[in-house]
Amino acid sequence: MYISIVLWNLKDSEATVESLREYLRDYAVDAFSTLKGMRMKTWFADSEKGYWGAVYLWDGVNMENPLSVSRAIELIGYPPTTTSVFAVEAIAEGVSVIESFAGVGRAFEEASATDPVGESA
Repeated sequence: MYISIVLWNLKDSEATVESLREYLRDYAVDAFSTLKGMRMKTWFADSEKGYWGAVYLWDGVNMENPLSVSRAIELIGYPPTTTSVFAVEAIAEGVSVIESFAGVGRAFEEASATDPVGESA
């Protein structure tokens, strides 16, 4: 297994962490869920410092190209500021109250906070 990390410094972009959260909700989470060989993708951000990025966990080196579904470069306006790939040495799965990652994260929390109760689509 391999991990790849991509990171953007958004200082030269018109995109913001808030606008990129919409991209996650409206497109990216579903699109990346179709990639063969990708076990998981976790997006992260720091809106105060202007950072946006992701960590991928891949089954192996024969992974489907994430650029086949990504719109991040188009939205941000340039490729990631930093990219790295590492071999996985070990993985530990803890005991969590979260049964599924579907719908987890600030992008979804903010969307549900703005939806009136009982009117979510």
